[in-house]
Amino acid sequence: MPATTPHPAPDTTTDTTPDTTPDTAPDTTTDTRRRRRDTPPPRTGGGEAEVLRGFLDYLRASAAAKVDGAPEQAARTAAVPSGTSLLGLLNHLTFVERWIFLGEDVPDWQATFVAAPADSVAGVVTRYRQTVEQVNDVLDGCADLAAPVPRPRPGRPAPSLRWALTHMIEETARHAGHADILRELIDGTTGR
Repeated sequence: MPATTPHPAPDTTTDTTPDTTPDTAPDTTTDTRRRRRDTPPPRTGGGEAEVLRGFLDYLRASAAAKVDGAPEQAARTAAVPSGTSLLGLLNHLTFVERWIFLGEDVPDWQATFVAAPADSVAGVVTRYRQTVEQVNDVLDGCADLAAPVPRPRPGRPAPSLRWALTHMIEETARHAGHADILRELIDGTTGR
């Protein structure tokens, strides 16, 4: 499978335009929420593999951007009753990428939602981005979406590349949505 064209990181330019959502009257004196410009979905090649990989890379960049630059303590603090934190979401996505595409075992999925005490925001974001690069190197060598993912897991069947990409898109999109909400709760930052 040919390499996909890398998608630029989302624009993180701060925008202090007043909130004009239908339920909220504009207030130019107090609304200083930071907004990132939304990055439109990627324009990819017409092939199925290019579309799947393009959307996965787009979602990966969105998830990482939500965590990148977040205040350390707030990023690891659960903001919802489920215990989910911004840092934990990206940590979890790192484990999912490594499990599905690289064949690494994950003995306790729930534990992947908690970053280690020594982990920093920058460290978790870097680890995620390095994992994505490693996975993309593997995917670059895959030409057949119906073939199993070439991960080293003796005795365990691997899913097809099509299934793995589709699952990773779903997983990343779901958690990127969670991250959207958590980041807005932390410091008001919105957008991709």
